Amino acid sequence: MASALRSKRFDPCNDTLEGGALTVDSTGLPGTTDTRSDAPVPGADRRRAGATSAPRGTRTAGLALLALAVGGFTIGTTEFATMGLLPDIAAAFDASIPLTGHAITAYAVGVVVGAPLLTVLAARVSRKKLLVGLMLAYTLGNVLSAAAPSLEWLIAGRFFAGLPHGAFFGVGAAVGAAVAGPGRRGHAVAMMMTGLTVANVVGVPLSTFAGQVLGWRAAFVLIGLLGGLTLLALWRWVPAGSGDTGSSVSQELAALKNGALWISFVGGAIGFGGMFAVYSYVAPTMTEVTGLSLGVVPVVLAIFGLGMTLGTVVGGRLADKDVMRTVWIGFGSTAAALVAFALTGQSPVPAVASLFLLGVTSQILGLALQTRLMDLSPDAPSLGAALCHSALNVGNANGAFLGGLVIAAGWGYLAPAWTGLALTLVGLAIIVAFGRQRVTHVREDEVPADAPVEEVVAAS
Repeated sequence: MASALRSKRFDPCNDTLEGGALTVDSTGLPGTTDTRSDAPVPGADRRRAGATSAPRGTRTAGLALLALAVGGFTIGTTEFATMGLLPDIAAAFDASIPLTGHAITAYAVGVVVGAPLLTVLAARVSRKKLLVGLMLAYTLGNVLSAAAPSLEWLIAGRFFAGLPHGAFFGVGAAVGAAVAGPGRRGHAVAMMMTGLTVANVVGVPLSTFAGQVLGWRAAFVLIGLLGGLTLLALWRWVPAGSGDTGSSVSQELAALKNGALWISFVGGAIGFGGMFAVYSYVAPTMTEVTGLSLGVVPVVLAIFGLGMTLGTVVGGRLADKDVMRTVWIGFGSTAAALVAFALTGQSPVPAVASLFLLGVTSQILGLALQTRLMDLSPDAPSLGAALCHSALNVGNANGAFLGGLVIAAGWGYLAPAWTGLALTLVGLAIIVAFGRQRVTHVREDEVPADAPVEEVVAAS
């Protein structure tokens, strides 16, 4: 059977939902729930009363989206800056590269823990105040990282900095959709993601360069300053009440009962680790294996960022046509990019070209997974977006950890590419075998005219 949900809510990951209908074909698929009912959806009255803010003026909406983009840029810069500075940090603390890589894993674990936890616990908090609070915690985490007297303290600082990451993106997507108004939700989410990808083109190379010239601590000081700028922008430019839904903890938690959601989460969490197994150790690989100088590493990071930016554009267009097919394309192309890097990593031009390709494919996969998770949690959009970042950062953690293990075992800096290939294929296998529940978005004119708003109706 299929069920159709006619909704006036926004889905930050898909332009086609507002005022439209959501059809979920759950026939014979594992981990699914039959949502047919003749009763109103719980919380329907609340959502009618104003689940989204009224559209704002063009200038007001533009400034709010700019503030969110600056936040995406700040988070993107600090998330990947540690990878470019790994040799410098290891030398400063007289530690091995694999051991220093635990700082990357700690950040990812912080995202995994913080994204769903903070989103659920702060369900009733004003979205603007929550964004400001999350960015304040993020800024303090980076200041703590810059002042770390030992590697253990740095690892703790990275964990603390990672806690607000996923919740910020989840809440920010909802706020951006609210201020942009009908028909521009996709643009709003793209603004945040553009900030993240531009960080890999500009922010990460610049922070890496600053860390190499002025010491690795300078990079985290710079990121702390960016956090302060983001705080000011959020406070001044995000309108009060934007994205407030009056959601409750119980409503957010109810979204976690969908088995298909967790299948996609696990598949993405394992499979996305393939990219991070390589990228976490890109700096020492470029210098120790490819033969490039340390000063060229920021350029390599910028090229990878350009690949991510292209992947964002391509992935978005592919996902609009068919989300599940894009998930499979993302997994398959990422596997191919990892094989290419493993085979060509000793030659500068092919190695850098393979990294560019990995940037493209990883973003196609990431955007497809985000859309997938949002589709499977329509009643908790902030939580769905936050869970996406949790899944990707589980991949960050397991990729960095397993990549470090094979390096520590003496198998060389190209061995993580083969480890990444195994992770990618396992993730793909999970999705193909267990997570094929289809979610189709239907135009409003395809829903019966007498179908009640916010009410689930039977459809064949």
